[in-house]
Amino acid sequence: MSGVGGDAAGSRATRQRRVGRRHDGPVRLAEALEAVAGRIGMHEPAAVASIFGSWEILVGPALAAHVRPVRLDAGTLRVAVDHPAWAVEVRRLAPGLLERFAEVCGPGSAPKRIDVQVEAAR
Repeated sequence: MSGVGGDAAGSRATRQRRVGRRHDGPVRLAEALEAVAGRIGMHEPAAVASIFGSWEILVGPALAAHVRPVRLDAGTLRVAVDHPAWAVEVRRLAPGLLERFAEVCGPGSAPKRIDVQVEAAR
């Protein structure tokens, strides 16, 4: 009987190693995103973690309510907006947003361009 409990405990330890967790406590979202981005081969895992993990802080609550980051690849941050008016606003604010991202991520890994897509209402 003790083998059954040991197998379950071993299986749980294997799952935790596979996911990359080293402890049972909570993990900061930015840390988790950086780990996932690195595992799936994203070129800028630290930038992904910084931008996606702190989106509302970086862009402000009003913009974050209507705009969400979708992908960061090859220096381009793709964002989705819920209305065409927000697409115009993001394009207008893009230079300042890119400066803010460079402050947080460092100029070498920060996005250089923002690509905006309008999504249909959910």
